[in-house]
This record gives sequence, C-alpha cells and structure tokens, in this order.
Amino acid sequence: MDTRQLLERYGLWDAKVPRYTSYPPANRFEPEIGQTYQKSWLDRVPDGAPVSLYVHIPFCKRLCWFCACRTQGTQTLRPVEDYLNDVLSEIDAVADRLPIRTPMARLHLGGGTPTLLSPRLMDRLLDAVFKRFPSADEFEFSVEIDPTEAADPLLDCLADWSMNRASIGVQDFAIDVQRAIGREQSFDQTRRVADRLREAGVSSLNLDLLYGLPYQSEGTLTDTLSQVERLNPDRLALYGYAHVPHMSKRQVMIESDLVPGPQTRLKLFELAKAHLTDAGYLHLGLDHFARPTDSLARAAAKRQMRRNFQGHTDDPCETLIGFGASAISRYRQGYAQNAVATAAYRGRVSATGFAAHKGYLMSSEEHALADLIEELMCYSNVDLEPLLKRHPHQKAHIMSRVAAAVAAFPGAVSHEGGTLHIPPFAQPLTRIIAAFIDGELPEPGRHSLAI
Repeated sequence: MDTRQLLERYGLWDAKVPRYTSYPPANRFEPEIGQTYQKSWLDRVPDGAPVSLYVHIPFCKRLCWFCACRTQGTQTLRPVEDYLNDVLSEIDAVADRLPIRTPMARLHLGGGTPTLLSPRLMDRLLDAVFKRFPSADEFEFSVEIDPTEAADPLLDCLADWSMNRASIGVQDFAIDVQRAIGREQSFDQTRRVADRLREAGVSSLNLDLLYGLPYQSEGTLTDTLSQVERLNPDRLALYGYAHVPHMSKRQVMIESDLVPGPQTRLKLFELAKAHLTDAGYLHLGLDHFARPTDSLARAAAKRQMRRNFQGHTDDPCETLIGFGASAISRYRQGYAQNAVATAAYRGRVSATGFAAHKGYLMSSEEHALADLIEELMCYSNVDLEPLLKRHPHQKAHIMSRVAAAVAAFPGAVSHEGGTLHIPPFAQPLTRIIAAFIDGELPEPGRHSLAI
C-alpha cells in the first residue's frame, strides 16, 4: 500500500477533527464553569509565577470573508473606546485577585484588528497592562497586524511600548485569491509595514499564510512563497483554510465549489513545505516554519515548544489569562472563556469586573491526555517515560490509549523503545490520530477538515 492509499485508508480526505489548540477543545466547554471557578483559579496562581496575557480586540473596518474569528465591523472608534473601557476594568479586577505585581512573560494583542486602535487608545490599553503586570526577565510582546490598517504613528507607538514580535496576516498575494476571500492586500503594502517595523526596532517578524483557498494553485502559491521570501520573516504559520460557513456566516460569500478538495490541499501544503525548507526554514509541529535562530526553533530543539490558541508557541507560562470578549484563559485547573458576544461581555464586566461564562474543569486523566496530545502535535513523537512520571496514576489509561492507536493505525503509528511515533509520511494524519487517542469526539460538523 503506497502513502496516498494509507492516508485515504485512515480518512484524511474526509475526516473532520479538532485542531487541538486546547485539550479538551473549546466546543466542550461547559456553562457551569464560570466566574466562581475563574476567581478561585486566579487566587491560586503561585506568587511570583509569570503569566501570559492575551487581549482580544474584536473589531475590524472590513470583515474578511475567510475569517472565522469572533469579530465585528466598525467604521468609527467610538464602540472600540467603549469596549476598551470594560477591558481596562477587567484587567484591574483580574490583577486584584493575583499576587501583587504578577510578572508577565508574554503579552499578545489579537483580534480582529488591534492595529485599528489610535495611538491614544493603544497608549491607554498598554499603560493599564504594564502598570498591573511588570515585564518578566525574558519578555515577549507580540501584536497581530493588518498592513491595510497599520498607520505609522500606531506602529511607532507599539515599538515605544517594547513590541518585539509582529505577526502580519498575509494569507496569499494572488489578487484573484484575495478577491475571492474578501481581503485585498498588496505586496507593496505588506513590505512597507514590514520595513517600518524593522526600522522601529522590532526584532522578530512572522507571517500568517493560508492554503486551500479559492483559485489557489501550485503556481499561485509558489509565487506567493517567492514574495514571502523577499520579506524574510523569522517565522511563518501555514494554516489550512477552514471552510465552515455553517459556523461563520460571512463565509457564505465564498463559493464552496471553488474551495480546493483535500487531495489538492495536501499537495499545496507539501509544495509550501518543500519551498520553505529549501529556503532554510525548519518545519516545526503541524504547520509552523522558523529560521534556526528564531525562538520557536530554539524551543523546539529543547522540546519546550507548546501548542495553544495562537498555534505553536514557545510560551513557557502555565497560566494564560485572556481579556476581552470570547478570550480564553488557561489555568492549572482548567479553562475559562469570557462571554463571546461583545454586549454580553460588557454586561458581565460592568456587573462584577469578570467576564467568564463557560469553561472546563480538567480531571487528572484529562491532564495526562492533554500532555500526550500536545506533545504528539508538537513533535510527532512522545517519550512515554517522562510523561508517565508526571502522571503516575494514569499509566494504565495512557498505555491503553497508546496500544489502541498502534492497533488502529498500523504503519502510521508505532510504539518502540518507549516512544510513540508518527513517521514523516503519516504526519498529515496527526489530528486524526490525536482525535482517536482523545476518544470522545463531539459531532463532526463542529470541526474542519483534517488537512
């Protein structure tokens, strides 16, 4: 049986499975796990332990059709300023529950479009954050940037606040592809912003790309990758476009018949992988690429790479605190997600200062599975001995899931010398294998294609 037949046998062309940016996936969060748990978990963050912070800005001046993020359109900054007032209140309420001046090792602004804020509003937000959370020794401040909404004064403001990593959304440079997904953005616009960031002293630049888009072909993707090389990013994320119009209504603007099928998607990913590795990037985890000098590559070499809601990361923090509508926080005990709709979020913050409305309390068994799945997603192999030492009471359960995976995926999963391993040719199956190990899948319609 050749490689393609094996991939087909194990369902790569039609399986719809979680992306496992968290375990359990966010669609399993429960409404009973709300503010009471959130406050208790904040109280139990260890004194002096650094945390990672995420601030969600859910506003965009244009709503790109491909996007499935929690966003809303606006043509003025008035609703943004009103929303920001509640974010600042939430920051104060959360900080008051933590040990005094808890340090932050990571700060990430995402959206939406954080760069639509004016310098004045950005100053207000960052002043509030840095007053309550001093920077840890190895601090990284990253921002998601839309080059079509990134005025020089705002970029300078971010640099003044010590932004040292910028994440620029590209998706694809082919104009037919851009028009089909509602996001026109020229190479010159992107290059101008990249150059401006470097001139301002931003030391690390990463780009986000998508494969599996309408009108995308091997030729157009090759052209895009060649232009990306000219921008010389330190890191790239290459995600498969998730076409889920039943969940993201704006995606109805994209004709489903134009979206490439799974076999074409795999070809596009393999082409991009070959192009980027030939250009000197290391392929890390499922869908990230980095220069050997990038912090993610260094973390991967030390087996310190993690997976969270931003994809693969070198974030070392056990606690991730999310601010803003729909933001998700991760604690040792489980997850807490803020109210998703902006109005609901603002109502909760106005009432109590806190916004959690659902979440998940993890059992010891789920902690063990989370570690197993995360390591498999990051490295395609798991050294089981240290995993079992961390979770000694879950040995029987973990080994039963390992044995079941080996039996279910002969040729694609092996267990030899104490290591669970997925060979390179079978790595497109990683999400499917993780879902099998998980063993408790929700309805398939909730998820995107495995490739």
